[in-house]
Amino acid sequence: MNMLTIENHIGKINVSEKYLTDLIWNTVTGCFGVADMNTVSVLGDIKSALRLNRANRNGVSIKVKKNRIFISLHVSVTIGTNISAVTGSLKHRVRYAVEQATGMDVAGINVFVDSITE
Repeated sequence: MNMLTIENHIGKINVSEKYLTDLIWNTVTGCFGVADMNTVSVLGDIKSALRLNRANRNGVSIKVKKNRIFISLHVSVTIGTNISAVTGSLKHRVRYAVEQATGMDVAGINVFVDSITE
């Protein structure tokens, strides 16, 4: 199991990558206008098709660099929704959920709208 470790003046914070990914995935899929999450890579598409990656939440990528968390989200939005409003809401809700649940600061969130669906 991969662990994300952040060090600060108080000590170390360890959070499992699966917990953080599940937290983000549940936050994103609960947002208005989000139809689905998409795989981050072609390899992820293949693993999903073969069901080799059942526990992994598609559409969420997390990187930690110099004690800073960077999150990328790949989503499909519902036709007729304001894409700017949806992406702004996603950034706000994900940042809040991660910071409240873990105490870790989120340095950046990128939202990629891969498709628009009905």
